[in-house]
Amino acid sequence: MNQKTQVLITGAGGFIGSHLVERCVEAGHKVRAFVHYNARNFHGWLEASPCYNELEVVSGDIRDYDSVFAAAEGCETVFHLAALIGIPYSYVSPQAYIRTNVEGTYNVLQACRTLRSPNVLVTSTSETYGTAQYVPIDEKHPAVGQSPYAATKIAADQLAISYHRSFAMPVKIVRPFNTYGPRQSARAIIPTVITQILAGKRELSLGNLAPTRDLTFARDTAAGFLAIANHNGLLGEAVNIGMGSEISIGDLVEKIAAIMGVEVTVAAAAERQRAAASEVERLLADASKLRAATGWAPEYDLDRGLRETIAWLEQHHHGYKAGIYNV
Repeated sequence: MNQKTQVLITGAGGFIGSHLVERCVEAGHKVRAFVHYNARNFHGWLEASPCYNELEVVSGDIRDYDSVFAAAEGCETVFHLAALIGIPYSYVSPQAYIRTNVEGTYNVLQACRTLRSPNVLVTSTSETYGTAQYVPIDEKHPAVGQSPYAATKIAADQLAISYHRSFAMPVKIVRPFNTYGPRQSARAIIPTVITQILAGKRELSLGNLAPTRDLTFARDTAAGFLAIANHNGLLGEAVNIGMGSEISIGDLVEKIAAIMGVEVTVAAAAERQRAAASEVERLLADASKLRAATGWAPEYDLDRGLRETIAWLEQHHHGYKAGIYNV
């Protein structure tokens, strides 16, 4: 992308989306931020962003082709991040995930095909790999839908690849591993642990402590998106973003507690655990493709990222409901 490129970011008011918005503005791009329409005209995490007044914010629904087409018009690069992402809720309402994640991706692809958009990035997830069959996980690893959420993201990825192969669309698939940082949903493990501690709890209500995750700080994930967008190749391909290191949930809890200077115990809560065959037991990224192609390198290690996340939540944790399990 050249300087001052007009970009569209769907899901711009969300966790990773808002960080990508800020990265794009910092890089000098003109950002059209597509957020979910609501009667309050609320723009999510963008409301408190220091670059809010520099954005063109457009409200719509990713499930509505007309609003997606209108938003994409005139944009040289389209970052598609809008999705339903909570794994537990995908067990409750699989159809909602199909409509948002699959049909929503179709709307973006079809609109961009019609508009001849020159640079389209579709957001995937490491959950498409399922439990690691080998490590580190590269982009050749088989796709396994171990949850309805993962299945819809696999479908969206394949749809994007089909548009590249069938219509020569310039589509790239960005596949982040586990992103964390300020603004993350309360349903995710790191804000769950931190907000319970900040609420004074010393016996934490959590799920399975054994799975391992590869954790990338949000600004580094956003930088990965930009690096992929700026690359002239990688068309019709998936590209991992990850650190290449793993930590178990149990060890992560201990690390957070140590940084916060408290001692905690964990009480296993049945409602916070996935069905055994649906749990992704191990994720460890091979991001060598991204590094070799773009030179991307993370700025944050886990300790630094956790400290920034804790500091942010110390200021904002009152907006989280630490005593309620978020499906």
